[in-house]
Amino acid sequence: MSCPPPRRSLGLKAGVGIAATLLIAVPTYAEIASADSGVTSADGALDKPVSPFADGHPAVDNLRPELRTAIRQAAADARRDGVEVLINSGWRSRRHQQHLLDEAVATDGLEKARRRVNTPDRSTHVTGDAIDAGPPEADRWLQRNGAAYGLCQVYANEIWHFELTTEPGRPCPPQLPDASAG
Repeated sequence: MSCPPPRRSLGLKAGVGIAATLLIAVPTYAEIASADSGVTSADGALDKPVSPFADGHPAVDNLRPELRTAIRQAAADARRDGVEVLINSGWRSRRHQQHLLDEAVATDGLEKARRRVNTPDRSTHVTGDAIDAGPPEADRWLQRNGAAYGLCQVYANEIWHFELTTEPGRPCPPQLPDASAG
């Protein structure tokens, strides 16, 4: 009598299903910045997350040099810990930022939209002073270790949004509740 081959566990099947659902359900910035908007990669739109070391993407190239250096140093150290840090969004043109705000307002109304999308005049993405990192394990790594590089999570409701808000090695300032604060 022979034993049947081992079966995959339900946990793995469920995990793959959940991951596939998330990949389908979560739009990228490039999907939001549709062809109808006129927003392109020259505006900082990314069709997929990129490495902080990737040159040739305005979303990375137009970051403030100090921020680009800090996220690259952090990403190199995270890689040694087995964590890949990617940039989901970096520098954005005013037009791209306005498009994101307009889309959020159309979907959620002004008050709710302002909690997660700043105006072009207030956005630190427009000035090249912010990155949205991912995937979630990278966000958690940066939450734990980012202050060593001066990188801090700014908004309590955006675990992916990091800026240089402290001197490397110093504690991060208290988080703001959302983009409408401050």
